[in-house]
Amino acid sequence: MIEDNPDDAGLALHALRKHHLAHHVLHLTDGEEALNYLFSDEMKNIPKVILLDLKMPKVDGIEVLRRLKADDRRKVIPVVIFTSSKEERDIIESYKLGANAYIVKPVDFDKFVKAISDIGFFWLLLNQPPK
Repeated sequence: MIEDNPDDAGLALHALRKHHLAHHVLHLTDGEEALNYLFSDEMKNIPKVILLDLKMPKVDGIEVLRRLKADDRRKVIPVVIFTSSKEERDIIESYKLGANAYIVKPVDFDKFVKAISDIGFFWLLLNQPPK
């Protein structure tokens, strides 16, 4: 999870734990930290999915997505944009760069928790990633 808002990150982790989907969740707090990790030797296993916010300090989510999808080893990682932005240009750019889904963060607590649990259920349990 790449999310700079600690409240949103906490809610997302709560939702994943509630449904027993948070076994190996790594929370990175901005795009720069994410790129440093994702392009380092620290990353031993390819993530099953990346939950990516767009509006972040240092390096925004669009640039993180651009760099991930330009790299042969990392472009197969599913990236779900989970952001407060409803801007059409963000949606279009995200899909052009290879985002696998674009979800606007619900402001209602219950809807936020449901969205996260649905994302986790699909990408972590149902989806069959490449090996």
